[in-house]
Amino acid sequence: MPATENQPQRRPYAVVAGVSMRDLLASCAAAKAISTPPREPEPDTVRPPAEHRHAA
Repeated sequence: MPATENQPQRRPYAVVAGVSMRDLLASCAAAKAISTPPREPEPDTVRPPAEHRHAA
């Protein structure tokens, strides 16, 4: 009996779950977009609040 018969068979390739690279990249981009907080506004674009006019 050869020694190779006692060893378990190895698969020549990894088992793939059936997810395309396009779907994988799209899911990563979506996760990044959702988990990234919005940017702070630029200091020169922040306006002071408008003053309210008082009724006469």
